[in-house]
Amino acid sequence: MTLKILLAIAVLVLLALSLQRFAFSFSAQSPKDYAGTTPAFDPRTTLGGEMMSEGIIYGPDGRVASRFTARMVGTWTETGGTLAEEFTYADGETQNREWHIVDTGPNSFTATASDIVGEARGEVSGATLQMRYRLKLAESAGGHTLDVTDWLYLAPDGTILNKSEMRKFGIKVAELVATIRPAG
Repeated sequence: MTLKILLAIAVLVLLALSLQRFAFSFSAQSPKDYAGTTPAFDPRTTLGGEMMSEGIIYGPDGRVASRFTARMVGTWTETGGTLAEEFTYADGETQNREWHIVDTGPNSFTATASDIVGEARGEVSGATLQMRYRLKLAESAGGHTLDVTDWLYLAPDGTILNKSEMRKFGIKVAELVATIRPAG
């Protein structure tokens, strides 16, 4: 094969991979895709009170890199709220995060936490909540800053199914899958 043909094939492969990522993948979802789905995701009730979470984090090779449980407490006011998270990982390590959430519209919000760079931006639509932010990992985890997309899907029984992708330079380096449910 000539060099021109090889270059053309390489360009077509790259275009196909780009199309797959942006049109047929987790990243291609939009809040409008879930408009009208039920039950409606109301953060004040869905993420209010005491909750429990169990989850796993996949590393860049697709293998489980970590498992965790978390206790969460959501409290709300007329203009926003807080979501306190206490993680316990399978290796015994613990981590605490407190989100400070501010309503910016009927279905949108911003949120901050100590390990978030800038502000997270969130949108509620139908039975879902999407949030995008930049996460600064602890030094013990490499200290990298990752681009995160979180999706929370509300099931009919009130359980929340959480899937998150973490990317560095546009490349997926980790994925989180978890459940969140009322404690008790």
